[in-house]
Amino acid sequence: MIFQFGNVVVVDDDQIGVIVKSWANNTHDVYVRSYNSVREYAEQDIKHFVYSKELTEEEIAFYA
Repeated sequence: MIFQFGNVVVVDDDQIGVIVKSWANNTHDVYVRSYNSVREYAEQDIKHFVYSKELTEEEIAFYA
């Protein structure tokens, strides 16, 4: 698993959420404020939220 509790992430292309639970089957429960609920997402459907900064080529590849 590449995500853990408290990670700020992006789901559904533009929604920002927070990981609240990680499961052994590589899914994660994510609280999304705009939905006002917790939803389960597969790990491949989640992206790291990148705070405003210049990324190196390695970081771009990691966060993509």
